[in-house]
Amino acid sequence: MDPDEPLLVETETQRRRRRSLFRHRQVPVRILVPNFFTLLGLCAGLTSIRMGIEGRYDLALAAIVFAGCLDGIDGRIARLLKASSRFGAELDSLADFVNFGVAPAFLIFNWGLGDLKSAGWICVMIFALASALRLARFNAAIDEEKPKWQSNYFSGMPTPAAAIAVLLPVYIYQLGFDELKARWALTIVLVYTLFISFMMVSTIPTYSGKLLGERVGREWVLPIFVIAVGLVAMLFTYPYQTLTAITLIYLGCIPASWRNFRDKVEESSGPAPAPTRTEGVHDAPPSPERPAETPPPSPSGRIFTLRPSDGQK
Repeated sequence: MDPDEPLLVETETQRRRRRSLFRHRQVPVRILVPNFFTLLGLCAGLTSIRMGIEGRYDLALAAIVFAGCLDGIDGRIARLLKASSRFGAELDSLADFVNFGVAPAFLIFNWGLGDLKSAGWICVMIFALASALRLARFNAAIDEEKPKWQSNYFSGMPTPAAAIAVLLPVYIYQLGFDELKARWALTIVLVYTLFISFMMVSTIPTYSGKLLGERVGREWVLPIFVIAVGLVAMLFTYPYQTLTAITLIYLGCIPASWRNFRDKVEESSGPAPAPTRTEGVHDAPPSPERPAETPPPSPSGRIFTLRPSDGQK
């Protein structure tokens, strides 16, 4: 071990602690706007934990869905207002861990996995830890240079989508399928929860749609409004049916996004160009019958060649 390594680590830690969260002494108000949405989503996540402990699963589900909607717009608001900051990024990561790692774990444990005792607790703990690892990997790779088209894909399942997907058994139970509380069904729910945990820490590309909001064709403006209003109306009128359909469609799109990602990687890399060579008189190797002639040495010992201009003088 390098004896200077502890000193370097301590110096780097002190440098990071001295670094200011904001670049200016006076922070513009527009920088605070996205943080208000993040804090509001954090309040929703904490409220979901309380509702899950009290057994009010409908309100707990609504709070997580509301936190997911806020998480989807706070980043876009920050980019729209040019209000991105390191403070906002750190706060968003902490809020995502609580909203989409801890709150769903508590909810699904209080709903049914608690009947499996230690096995259920270990399962939900793995889910929460996977969400923390997923967020840490995302923050570590945020400065990597990547092609712009890769912004349409996440590496693994994002934590908001995983939080909505892992609660699929709760949606189905709320639709009237009471058999999900049987012990054999809870075992399947446990395996499904572990599968969602694996998807978060995996490198399987999933569609993100970050570039979807940059440009929209004029012919798609009205249909997008109609679809958005219809989706919100369906969530309020038929919440569990809508969430079940959204989750199943999302899970079904993962193989398609993986295939599209591989196709784009192959297109961007492309076949290596074949080396071209123009053969001419100067490229031809010397013939064995006629060895290559070398210029005669000069009296001083240096080799010189006779240029055409020298012969014309």
